Amino acid sequence: MIHPGSTSTGRNITGLGPLLLIAALCACSGGSSEPGAAGGASDQIWFEDVTDESGLSFEHVAYGEQEFLMPEVLGAGIALIDYDGDGDLDVYCLQSGDPASSGAEAQANRLFRNDGSGRFEDVTEASGAGHRGNGRGAAVGDYDQDGDLDLYITNLGPNALLQNNGDGTFTDVTEAAGVGHAGWGASTAFFDADRDGDLDLFITNYVVWTKESDLPCTGVGGNLDYCSPNSYDAPARDVFYLNEGDGTFRDRSDEAGIHAAFGNGLGVVVDDYDGDGWQDIYVANDGMANQLWINRHDGTFADRSLLSGCAVNMNGAAEAGMGVAVLDLENDGDPDLLMTHLRTESNTLYVNRRGTFRDRTLNAGLHADSLKFTGFGLGIADFDQDGLLDLYIGNGRVARWTMSFDANDPYAEPNQLFRGLGNGRFKEAKPQGGVRDAYLGSTRGLALGDIDGDGDIDVVLSENGARARILRNVGAQGSWVGFRVVTPEGQPVQDVIGARIRVSSGDEVHWRTVTGAYGYCSANQIQAHFGLGEASTVDSVTVHWPDGGEPEVFGPFAAGATHVLVRGQGTPQAPSAVK
Repeated sequence: MIHPGSTSTGRNITGLGPLLLIAALCACSGGSSEPGAAGGASDQIWFEDVTDESGLSFEHVAYGEQEFLMPEVLGAGIALIDYDGDGDLDVYCLQSGDPASSGAEAQANRLFRNDGSGRFEDVTEASGAGHRGNGRGAAVGDYDQDGDLDLYITNLGPNALLQNNGDGTFTDVTEAAGVGHAGWGASTAFFDADRDGDLDLFITNYVVWTKESDLPCTGVGGNLDYCSPNSYDAPARDVFYLNEGDGTFRDRSDEAGIHAAFGNGLGVVVDDYDGDGWQDIYVANDGMANQLWINRHDGTFADRSLLSGCAVNMNGAAEAGMGVAVLDLENDGDPDLLMTHLRTESNTLYVNRRGTFRDRTLNAGLHADSLKFTGFGLGIADFDQDGLLDLYIGNGRVARWTMSFDANDPYAEPNQLFRGLGNGRFKEAKPQGGVRDAYLGSTRGLALGDIDGDGDIDVVLSENGARARILRNVGAQGSWVGFRVVTPEGQPVQDVIGARIRVSSGDEVHWRTVTGAYGYCSANQIQAHFGLGEASTVDSVTVHWPDGGEPEVFGPFAAGATHVLVRGQGTPQAPSAVK
């Protein structure tokens, strides 16, 4: 969020001329060679805003609205969770008002129960999920291995762990579990760091900030505006908690090496980036070099981002990392990285080749069309189900600019939808955002999942200081298949977070990682969805287990359904035979 034109009182920043010239040259080299609207009309409607009829009546409140305090502008994420185990996705909305204030600012987080058709009822009070804090992000996972999904919440202030009781209610067990870190928490993720079968926890922290330390900053025309994080020169350390298996966690940040580095952390995504069978951690930092924490198999991690080529962009510059997600763009089994950034920086794609990354943003056609926007939320899915991944980007400014999209809201921007064209390329879809009636806002977190149970992927948006929105997918035309990967029979049914799935259908091969922790401060559906185009069957599905166990092959499967893959019920295969 190092926004051009904003500076704290008494500080100077470099002029914008050279930066804009470079951006313009890059735009010319990367944005004019995309093919036409390959595969569909340029004005195709992809989504329908169904917020009003859905019953999702959540209004986000920003911390100290219009006081130009730094936390106001960053907003919060949103979480999808099947909290009652009925098979559909419920929505957990994070509130960012000052919990010490009265009135609307003191509202709690809200939980909305899905009736299965995409209509929601507020069940906050009955469920006990109404945590009151300055909410920022959330992770969903079964940390206590009882078969129910739990919630971890990051705050500006002490974080919280809500244990699912299995009867539609939650209990705050933060103190007993030992995970109430007090900082400026942002994105967070459950994952199995030590391959012992239970879920550990990673938390990104932004900056060291208090209301008393807030600085007055100015922007365009010398008017008061929001500061950048580097105005404070106070980057935070991230936190790594190891699950002890008895309902408690232990802070292993120092021993694991995580506290060896600082950063303005906003995004995190976990995967096996070097292909050694262990889960690694990638952190997107705002205005500082990103971090790639490679798992060293002994409880420690080493930052290999610079050596691996994903610390800074192709020009050697650190960018304003907000949201981040993995995708396997080449379907080669190596997880690639996509992240959202500040206006004039573009969103950035790093393509992975056996643990080494290259900035391929220009080649992918993503550079020019994102230069005018500040991206936060990020979702990657095959929305039209043609067999190619598409991108949904939630935008919204963090500083005023000389040109605005909305005369009444200088921070509002349109969201963007990029259609996958194949061969690692994308093209922005029109109308902007894929909706008939485009709107301007400040989207922060967004979550992907099948909200209405029809098989395709919908979008839930968290709007900073405004009402949350639901975009129902109306553009899916191809066939689809879904997979839920779970623990062996005889154990409580738990999603195996970190499992990697290889789907073979005819001559086509696709990879996905089972995870809900990606984007910006949000939790997505923990299932793997594949668009199949005209195919009606999947020949085989290979699951690579995050604990290093022997891969298993399942199938064949019919399209048009979500299939449950139970560990131990597939055919074991040697790893070399399936990758």
